[in-house]
Amino acid sequence: MGRLQRKKTAEQKKKKRTKAVDETSDVSENVAVEKREIVKTVFSRDVGAGKKSGAGVKASKSKGQSDNFYNKSIQFLREVKIELKKVTWPSRTQTMGTTAVVIVLVIIISLFLGLVDLGLTKLVSIVLR
Repeated sequence: MGRLQRKKTAEQKKKKRTKAVDETSDVSENVAVEKREIVKTVFSRDVGAGKKSGAGVKASKSKGQSDNFYNKSIQFLREVKIELKKVTWPSRTQTMGTTAVVIVLVIIISLFLGLVDLGLTKLVSIVLR
């Protein structure tokens, strides 16, 4: 009936604890590396922005904004395309089956609500007479 449970030895418990500690240290190291990379990219963008002169920024502002908007739009569409490739689309038979279920449920619910409405209308007309 019941499953026999064996007690773990001290060595097995110790291995499990050290494994958990190793996994958490690996995660914290990865987080630290990612934070350093983010800081580098932020500072490299700020340094690049600081090199522009004030007059040059004003003169090319409208062109830069349209180029920036265009580049952001293209990047967005690329990301959408990548995400759509990850979607698991249902087969034709699955789509037909779920559509049939939805239609049947809509018909059943509409009939139920119609009967309730008809009954309440009759009840209200009887009470008001």
